[in-house]
Amino acid sequence: MKEKIYTIPLMDAFHANDECPFCFIERNLEQHALDFVLGQGASYMEDDIRAETDKMGFCRDHYKKMFHYGNRLGTGLILTTHFKKKNEELQQQIKMFSPKKASMLGHFKKAKLNPDNPQTSLGTWVKEQNNSCYICDYSKNTYARYLDTFFELYRKNKEFQELFKNSNGFCLPHFGDLVETAEELLSDKEKAEFYPQLFSLMTENLQRVTDDLAWFCDKFDYKNKDADWKNSKDAIQRGIQKSAGGYPAAPFYQSER
Repeated sequence: MKEKIYTIPLMDAFHANDECPFCFIERNLEQHALDFVLGQGASYMEDDIRAETDKMGFCRDHYKKMFHYGNRLGTGLILTTHFKKKNEELQQQIKMFSPKKASMLGHFKKAKLNPDNPQTSLGTWVKEQNNSCYICDYSKNTYARYLDTFFELYRKNKEFQELFKNSNGFCLPHFGDLVETAEELLSDKEKAEFYPQLFSLMTENLQRVTDDLAWFCDKFDYKNKDADWKNSKDAIQRGIQKSAGGYPAAPFYQSER
């Protein structure tokens, strides 16, 4: 099976020998989205893109990454029209807002906030703003297609099958996504082959990282001060990645300009 344009990024991710190829993919997707939104192509100047960013906004994490990206003018322009739209929405929400009648015992109650289930129309509106992000939306939709591509390659590409078998496994969140996707896409016969390979990869590589973490801690014992670090110098960041995904030690991605 020859490589196709859409399979190349996934093949590259497995060739990178990362702790999790899908973390590698997600980082590339996020960086591509930041370049698209704020990079030299100036997509934020295009009306259709600005309409989308005005509507969706960005999550707290991606606002921070946009701030550090380096294009302050671009970020300012995006925020200006986004705030104009949100101010209009807020004024409309305030007009529709109707406080509920207070309880006679309200003064004796303690505050009980449930962010997942707001009790007011304004709370619901604010929750919708927090759950909407242009970059997250792009990354999630594209990532889902790479899960499909993974199983296409797994079925048909012998080189990829070997890369998978000899990989470092996956972080726990992406491991869960692979299992959920396998249940939908694979036949019973394919599952009987795939799951033992995947589970073996995960248990072996979690044990590898566990051993590296243990030796990292043991190195702080004075008896081991002259011992070799082995593969444990970066065990903390690899352990965090294996547990939760992402790259905890990576610097902020910035514009090349």
